[in-house]
Amino acid sequence: MARSFNQVILMGNLTRDPEVRQIPSGQSVCTFSLALNRSFKGADGNWQEATDYIDVVAWGPLGERVAQYVTKGRPVLVNGRLQSRSWEQEGVKRSKVEVNAQDVTFLGGRGEGGEGGSYTPPANTSGSGPAKKSSSKKVDEVAIEDIGDEPINLEDIPF
Repeated sequence: MARSFNQVILMGNLTRDPEVRQIPSGQSVCTFSLALNRSFKGADGNWQEATDYIDVVAWGPLGERVAQYVTKGRPVLVNGRLQSRSWEQEGVKRSKVEVNAQDVTFLGGRGEGGEGGSYTPPANTSGSGPAKKSSSKKVDEVAIEDIGDEPINLEDIPF
């Protein structure tokens, strides 16, 4: 059987604050929704605006970072895969397609959407759903020093 390819990259703004909860195994899961704006020419030839709303799920440390750094209205870039699920609610079968995030990049400056960085979980906790419980390690912050107004000598670059 041939393998399929399932990857989606979305850039949009959060429609609400992320919600984090714990599943019975102790794994954390974060849910949020993105608003994706698009423009198109209508039948009358005029440009029109439309917005699509996409639900996103981020597991483990990735979801915890999203909940910690972004809030409603903030722009993010989400890389993940489409996933469908179905359930029964009050006797009615329901289903939905959502994005299972594998990487979330926080866009904008500190005042516009978080730290302006991204967080990708380690390969063994890629957010594929409730899997092994992993220990979370503290990530050290990196300080960037100002090098002043000195020009960069291209001969000093090793590549």
